[in-house]
Amino acid sequence: MVFSHGVDAGLAGVFGLLVGSFLNVVIYRLPRMMYREWLDESLQNLQDAPPVPSLWKLVFGPGQDTPRELEAAATAGGKQLQALPPFTIIGPASRCPRCGTPIRWYQNVPVVSYLVLRGKCAACGNPISPRYPIVELVTGGLFAFCVWKFGVSLQAALWMAFCALLLCQFLIDLDTQLLPDTLTYLLLWLGLGGAALKLTGIPLAEAVWGAILGYGVLWVIFQAYKLATGRIGMGHGDFKLLAALGAWLGASYLLPIVLLSSVVGAVLGIALIAIGRIANRHIPISFGPFLAATGILVLVLGPQAMRDYFPFAFALDRL
Repeated sequence: MVFSHGVDAGLAGVFGLLVGSFLNVVIYRLPRMMYREWLDESLQNLQDAPPVPSLWKLVFGPGQDTPRELEAAATAGGKQLQALPPFTIIGPASRCPRCGTPIRWYQNVPVVSYLVLRGKCAACGNPISPRYPIVELVTGGLFAFCVWKFGVSLQAALWMAFCALLLCQFLIDLDTQLLPDTLTYLLLWLGLGGAALKLTGIPLAEAVWGAILGYGVLWVIFQAYKLATGRIGMGHGDFKLLAALGAWLGASYLLPIVLLSSVVGAVLGIALIAIGRIANRHIPISFGPFLAATGILVLVLGPQAMRDYFPFAFALDRL
């Protein structure tokens, strides 16, 4: 029985390697797709498109036309943007970012191809980031863990999705300081749906309150910090991500998640300042990666271990 369980976990790990390869594509392409969409919207907003006036007129008044130079630049930019080839999650095919050579399927086998190629592009010999196989290995490990813990079940599949989405958000926010709503909303609704189907172990009412309070807690902190300092301390994406974690883990885990994320973030920030990686203490550090990592940590350690290892985060439970 244990052997069979181990085989199931191993197969899930192999599947996770394949999914991890796809996550690398999502992590790289989704922000760039968002940039292209935002640029297109911005350029369109500077042009009149009856019956909707240009954004310039809406801001400065109906009698204020968009400056000709700016409107001409917006028109030219729009044409350039439309002339670009389609760029989606599934196309075009992956290629080396240095030389542009397409990557063959046998050069894209998770982990194995990286080792065979010794971490270099087969065409130009430039190094390939080790992050790609690391993401694949981490995803494989998390998928194997989910099946080991929950068996071959819909529950395990749901928690695999939880891990995959948080891993994407962790790295995208680390790279770009963005938390794409596409992924966050999917995470939120999967959490609420899983609670409704009794697959996450969290009662639906607690999941709903977890989502509400998750958003509300960081919103209050955001407003208080802005009122006290006049600066913006975090992005709205962090509110949504904590709301999604609240839907999965319940309202009782919100404070521990925020505390642990803040402690790790503060320690990392101080360390980066100390070694000179950050010269200005006002330079923002993304909070989303710490939230995402803490969410995965809660899943891996489990409720009791979290209380044993991090008792300070659950201090209010004893009051």
